[in-house]
Order: sequence, then structure tokens, then C-alpha cells
Amino acid sequence: MKGTLVFILILCLAATFIAFKKDPQLAHDGFIQGLRMLWKILPILILAFILAGMMEKIIPRDFLAQVLGWDSGFRGLFLGTIAGAAMPGGPFVLFPMMAVLLNAGAGIGPLVAFLSSWALIGLHRVIIYEAPIMGWQFTLCRLGASLVFPVIIGYFSDVIWRMYVRY
Repeated sequence: MKGTLVFILILCLAATFIAFKKDPQLAHDGFIQGLRMLWKILPILILAFILAGMMEKIIPRDFLAQVLGWDSGFRGLFLGTIAGAAMPGGPFVLFPMMAVLLNAGAGIGPLVAFLSSWALIGLHRVIIYEAPIMGWQFTLCRLGASLVFPVIIGYFSDVIWRMYVRY
């Protein structure tokens, strides 16, 4: 977390320096724009972290370990895939929830399957955007090609994690 903060700080300072060299007003305008975005996103972030904290307290660890734990096998990968496909919302909700699930005992494979499915399948995006814009024939073709990948990605993530990371 500390390394990420330092990296983002360096990028922020570099962008500010470049903007200021072009025109000092650009640096000021960029700072104001950033504060406006923060103001819009802040309520979502606060609620997402409260939700994540509540989930950590209400989901029984033994149930989570059984359903999405390290030894849940293909069942956990499949359930992670289904949950990710059905999960509405953006990254501000998803990643705090995933962090809670990881800390509560969910395995890497099911969590990666969850994240991959959310990104690849995302049924809320399919219904709201993809099918109405691209048509059902295209959408069903893409979904059919995408369905198996979250399980595969989750499986290989688990294998790699177990090979290289001590837990």
C-alpha cells in the first residue's frame, strides 16, 4: 500500500510539473478538476468501505472457506465465476469487497475467477449496454466464448500463487 501511494504521488507531482511548465493555469485547473472528481466519488467510496466492513462481520469464515476457500476446488471457481458475472457496480465497490473476502479466507483462484468474470461477463453491462447496442447475436457469441475463461484464469492463478507465494 505504501509503495502504491509513493508511486501515485510521484506520478501526480510529475504531471503537475509538466502542466505547470506548459501553463501555470493548467496545473491549477487540473487540481480543481481532481477535487471535483473526488467530491463525486467520495460518497461511493465511503459506502463501499462501510459495506466491506459489514461483510467482514456478517459472513461466517467457515462458510466462506467452504464455498470460496483455498480448497474449494472447481466448485469455488464456478461459484466465483457466477458471483462475478452477477455482481453489479464498479471497482469502488468490487475491490474493497474482494479485499474483505481475501482477508476472511477466500482462495486466490475463486477471487480471480470472480474478478475475471466481473470484467469479462458482467451481466449488468450486457443487459444495459452490450445487447442493446451490439445486438443479441454478437452478445451471445462473445459470452459463449468468454464463459470458460474466468474458471481457467482462476485455476492458473491459484497454481501460480501456490508455486511462488507462501501463505
